[in-house]
Amino acid sequence: MVQDLIRYDVLAQEALRGVVRKVLMEVARAGLPGDHHFYIAFDTNAPGVRISSRLRERYPEEMTIVLQHQFWDLQVTEHAFEVGLSFAGVPERLLVPFSALKGFFDPSVEFGLQFNAMHEEPDEAADVNDAADPAATIAPVVPVPQPRQPSDPTAPASGEAPAEDDGKAPSDKTAAVVSLDAFRKKP
Repeated sequence: MVQDLIRYDVLAQEALRGVVRKVLMEVARAGLPGDHHFYIAFDTNAPGVRISSRLRERYPEEMTIVLQHQFWDLQVTEHAFEVGLSFAGVPERLLVPFSALKGFFDPSVEFGLQFNAMHEEPDEAADVNDAADPAATIAPVVPVPQPRQPSDPTAPASGEAPAEDDGKAPSDKTAAVVSLDAFRKKP
């Protein structure tokens, strides 16, 4: 197998994180348009993530936040976003580097992206020849429409993270993850 010295997998992940950055920059500038709102999942252990010790204790590995009705002071830079949210009535300030993102979902238009962690140390990264197909690391979310359920008491409130992350997209629709490998030519 030929070694990918350009690292298209990393470039594609960075480009998709750029989509999230651009969307959040626009929301910070003009507010949420229409019915758009976002579920953003991130690795709470990633370098640069700033959350309170209370939240880190509750979400030791991954956290999903909702940007809909109750968030404030969204600030977006080239490398991170910072936002104020309320958790169980307690205001919190979170700083999340884009490299910590694990997922982004806008249920209003059934659009989502899934990311791989980008904070591996170089000596921890697997050799490209030993790794699974790197192109399969990008997994756009393709939602599967489901009938709407009456109000779901387990759904997170705006700014609230789901109690437990079961790996499914946090909405009343089920989302199927499709690997880009499914569209590649087989040798």
